[in-house]
Amino acid sequence: MVKIRSSEITPEHVYRARRTLMKGIGAIAFSSAASALVGCAGQPERAGQSITAEPTQPPAAGRLTDELGDPLTSFEAITNYNNFYEFSMNKEAVARLAQGFTLSPWVVTVGGLVNNPRIYDIDELRRHFPQEERVYRLRCVEGWSMVIPWLGFPLAALLREVDPKSGAKYVRFETVMRPEEMPGQRDPWFPWPYVEGLRLDEAMHPLTILATGLYGKHLLPQNGAPVRLVVPWKYGFKSIKSIVRIDLVDTQPTSLWMAAAPHEYGFYANVNPDVPHPRWSQATERRIGELGRRPTLLFNGYAEEVAALYAGMDLRVNY
Repeated sequence: MVKIRSSEITPEHVYRARRTLMKGIGAIAFSSAASALVGCAGQPERAGQSITAEPTQPPAAGRLTDELGDPLTSFEAITNYNNFYEFSMNKEAVARLAQGFTLSPWVVTVGGLVNNPRIYDIDELRRHFPQEERVYRLRCVEGWSMVIPWLGFPLAALLREVDPKSGAKYVRFETVMRPEEMPGQRDPWFPWPYVEGLRLDEAMHPLTILATGLYGKHLLPQNGAPVRLVVPWKYGFKSIKSIVRIDLVDTQPTSLWMAAAPHEYGFYANVNPDVPHPRWSQATERRIGELGRRPTLLFNGYAEEVAALYAGMDLRVNY
C-alpha cells in the first residue's frame, strides 16, 4: 500500500505533462461556444498502486490549486483510491480489477423525451464537443475529499444538441452492465445496473460536465472511463461512471443508492455539513494527502453558483 503524503500532491512530472487547468466556477467558466462511485457510499478509504495513461493534450504549465487555493490531489492517489462498486467495494482493489476493461468500441445512447435522439461514439464525443479542463473538489459521502483536474465538456452542450421536449423534467443516466468484466455486478444485493439522475436544470447548469479525462489524460477504467458525470456540488456517488445511456424523462429517476438504501440516500445528495448521514457526521472531511480534517462547505463550496437551484426548498427534507 502506498502512503499518500502532502509532498506527493501534484508531482513535478505530472505538472509538466498536463495542459493549462481551468477553475471550476464562473470566473473562468467555459467559453460561450463550450457552454452553448461510481458511488462514494461505503467504507473508509485507503490507496494503492500507480497506473499510467497516455496524455491527451500537449504538455504545458498549469494551475497548482483550485480557486480556493487548495492543492490538487496527486494523480497517483486519484487513480488508485477509487469507489467503483461495479469492480469491488475495496478501494485498493478497484485499479487492479479494472485493468483490461474494454473501452472500445463504446457508444452512449441519448434518447427519451428528446427531438433529436443520438448515439455517440466515444471518439465522436471527444472530437465533437470541445474538451476543456476544470479543477473541481470531489466530496465523498463517506467523509473524504479530493481536488481533481477534470477534462471534459458541459453536459448542457450535449442536451441542447438532442433538444429536450417540453415534458422533459429529469435526466436519467445508466452505467454499462458487464458482469463478466465487472465482478462487483455479480453482487445480488445491489439493483444493477447503476442508475443516477438529475433535475433538468441541474443537468443544464454550467458546472455540470461529462468528463472524459483527468490530469490531461484519458480517464482510466477505475475513474469511470471512458465517460462519466461530474457534478461538483453533490456527493461523489451522484457522478455516475462508465455511462452508456442518457435519457430525458418526465419523472424523477430512482437511483441505485435510493433503491438499495432509501433511508440513507436521497435524490439530491447535495453536500451539506448541516445534514448528517444516518451513520456519521458530514460536518468535516479528510482531504486525501492531508493530515487531520477540515470543515465541509455547503454545496462543496459552490453555493454562490448553485444555491438558487434550491431556493425555497428544505434541504433537510430534500437531502
